[in-house]
This record gives sequence, C-alpha cells and structure tokens, in this order.
Amino acid sequence: MKRLINQTPSPVLRVVLGLLPFVLLVLLYTYASDARLAENPADKLLPSFGQIGDAIQRMAFEPSKRSGDYLVWEDTLASLTRLGLGVLIAATLGLALGLFTGALPLVSASASPLLTVISLIPPLAILPVLFIVFGLGELSKVALIAIGITPFIARDIQRRTQEIPYEQLVKAQTLGANTSQIICRVLLPQLMPRLLDAVRLSLGAGWLFLIAAEAIAATEGLGYRIFLVRRYMAMDVILPYVAWITLLAFVIDASLAALSRRLFPWHGQGGH
Repeated sequence: MKRLINQTPSPVLRVVLGLLPFVLLVLLYTYASDARLAENPADKLLPSFGQIGDAIQRMAFEPSKRSGDYLVWEDTLASLTRLGLGVLIAATLGLALGLFTGALPLVSASASPLLTVISLIPPLAILPVLFIVFGLGELSKVALIAIGITPFIARDIQRRTQEIPYEQLVKAQTLGANTSQIICRVLLPQLMPRLLDAVRLSLGAGWLFLIAAEAIAATEGLGYRIFLVRRYMAMDVILPYVAWITLLAFVIDASLAALSRRLFPWHGQGGH
C-alpha cells in the first residue's frame, strides 16, 4: 500500500486541490451572507456579491462626485508609489549594509551590534516620531516602510554573504584581486538574486507598514480608504479593497520571481 507521504498529485489534481479551498470559502461566504441578509436586509457585515459588485462599479469605474477622480485607481497609484519608494530605499540600504558587514570583519564588528538592536525596535512604535520629524506628508510614510524592512534585508544579505565559500575569496586574491574587486566581481553578482528573494519576503511587512501609515495620516491610498469607510461599516467597499491589495501583492511577488528567473537563471531555486 502506497503511503500518503509518497503520493504526489498529478498536474490536474494539483490545480483542483489548489482551487478547492477558494471555492469552499466562496460557498461558505455566500451561505452566511444570504442567511444574514434574509434575517436583516440592511445588514452590512456580510454584503452580497451583488452589493460588492455595485461598490466596485462605483469606486473603480465612476468618478467621485466630490473630487471627480476614480478612487480605486487614485488610491492604488498613491499606495504603490509609497511602497515602491520605501522598498527601493530599503533594498539599497539593506544590500549595502548586509554586503559590507558580511564581507568586512572590521565593519561587522562595529555595525552588526547596532543593526541587531535596530532590527528589534518595532517600526510602528516609532511612527509618531516619524510624523513629528518628517511631518504628515509622503516622507514619513516612505521612511516607515524603509526603516521597517531595511534591517531584515540587511541581516539576510549579511548571512548570505557569509555563506559564500571562502575558497572563492582565496582564489580571487590569488589572481590578484583587491577588496573592491572581490566585492564587485565575486560577492555582488551572487548576492543580487538573493536580494530579490529578501525583497519578496519583506513585502508582507512593507504592506503592513504602508497600511498603518495611511490609516493614521493620509488623504488617499488603499489603507486610507479602508479606514475611512470603516466608520460607516461599508464592508462592500472594504472587502474588495482587501482583495485588491492581495491581488497586487501576488502580482508584485510573481513579477519579482519572474525577474529573478530571467536575470539570474543560474540561481537554482531563486524564482520559488
């Protein structure tokens, strides 16, 4: 008898099993929504799919009566701009810190303890400080994302740098390479795909910091809109926004994975 641990699903069965939880969730939500609306047609907690569709039509395809903007797209552009800038800054700083602390013992001795301490500070705890220092504009939101995920990326790159076989460094030095040449031509090419992996892993935290900052001080953005309509119990707007954020996160992650496979095909499992 074949053990369960050794059974591998076929490609078709894998797709079916992957879709099954989503189908069950939709069916469960439909049943719960119908039950609540049958008892109270004015219930807002579990809107019907028809009500959700109307909200999507209103938010995404009809201009706002107040501003004339298409709110979903305006919010999406604002949030992705903040997230993109924050992640770009974090990736740049994280790569530099991780590379130098991982490759240079003297830098590691002085910077690693500070990096460890900074990584233990909850970024949301310093959000009021950022608002005081940078104001309530875009800079504080981008700074929160950058500060929040830079230590994670830096520590991951540091560890990856230290995992590179020391024999490679010895061979490079034997061939006459100096420190800068070793960093640029031996270490950096091997760390770039790992940087993309670290960015992918940090995006979840980046979204969290983005939504938190937008919820407190913003005039547009996905997080701002969710917390704005929360006071009206507008679940027909909140649920599509949450689903849209999830879809955006999935697309960004898949795009980074595809980019890693294209730029660094030698990186083994870099795209997974």
